[in-house]
Amino acid sequence: MHFLSPLLETYIKDNSEEEPELLQKLTRETHLKVIQPRMITGHFQGRVLSMLSKIIYPENILEIGTYTGYSALCLAEGLPKNGQLHTIEINDELEEMQRRYFTESGLGKQITQHIGNALEIIPSLDIIFDLVFIDAKKTDYPAYFEAVLKKTKPGSVILTDNVLWSGKVVEPLDPKDKATKILIDFNKQIKEDSRVETVLLPIRDGLTLSRVL
Repeated sequence: MHFLSPLLETYIKDNSEEEPELLQKLTRETHLKVIQPRMITGHFQGRVLSMLSKIIYPENILEIGTYTGYSALCLAEGLPKNGQLHTIEINDELEEMQRRYFTESGLGKQITQHIGNALEIIPSLDIIFDLVFIDAKKTDYPAYFEAVLKKTKPGSVILTDNVLWSGKVVEPLDPKDKATKILIDFNKQIKEDSRVETVLLPIRDGLTLSRVL
């Protein structure tokens, strides 16, 4: 996942916005209590998500893949007072932890949690989203993208995480590695999709930014 030297990664963090104390606390608890803590968004990417959200100033945000709530809290920083963030997580064991931090942030009333299969929940949301963040099951990325496109408008932004997949997208492909094959095809598909314009950013494990046309 780390494509830059530890020295450069530290330099980048040191010269970017500070990580809020609440998110530092969430990171610590995630590493202590939750399986696969490397999945947490983290300081630098979190500040990128926060900045993009503040620039876009979205009324409605959709997140697919809440995990412990770090990225949701970052994205919610850009909401106006009447804005809403809907976040979907399949693991119900994380719901209480997410809500605890959402409430402590002061943004809890603007964040709605959904527990279940995103591909079943997304069609039920009668909302047009200005900003979408996809960070869940990698083999479902093509399906997620199609589902959320139907819930956007021209100018909406779709962010897709982990699109470099620890560099596996440029390594010899293991025929048994279904996730990497799907991500390679997905990256090519959205680059050529006439419904969006796309740029792949080398942030952490790869973050694609697509603007709906």
